[in-house]
Amino acid sequence: MDDLAERAGHDPIAWRLSILPDPRARACVERVARMCDWQPGASIGTGRGRGIGFARYKNMAGYAAVVAEVEVDENVRVLNVWCAADGGLVINPDGAINQLEGGIIQGISWALKEGVRLDTAGISSRDWESYPVLRFTDVPELFVELINPLTDLPPLGLGEATGGPTVAAIGNA
Repeated sequence: MDDLAERAGHDPIAWRLSILPDPRARACVERVARMCDWQPGASIGTGRGRGIGFARYKNMAGYAAVVAEVEVDENVRVLNVWCAADGGLVINPDGAINQLEGGIIQGISWALKEGVRLDTAGISSRDWESYPVLRFTDVPELFVELINPLTDLPPLGLGEATGGPTVAAIGNA
């Protein structure tokens, strides 16, 4: 989506909103933009940028919009992540936020650290010592908000809603 927006000369959030017909999806994108004070083109060419990712988990469960602020020099570092999610009725909002935060951290780890390592004998990353994962020291500031958690809408589930959008947001940044 961000590549299409760029080719069309549009801000990625404005572009998404212009084609999103689902009001719940739109609400997530609008909320995350407000949360992070999104400024179109604010960091072009600075080594620091923001990207957005959005998905409805399995096209039938919870909605999640994620913005990642990323800095790149010799390494890629995620500095801040904002997330707005709609899971319908949420029985335990604190637990849902914790689940969303865990998915964000796992998504960062997938994008920046994880991967099976190979050598001439085959797979060389066979244990937690040799398989790279995100460390606590690399976890950025996370800001997560639920949209209408005590609604009369049915529960959708948010279990793994942030993994994909987090990886997309990092790539787009």
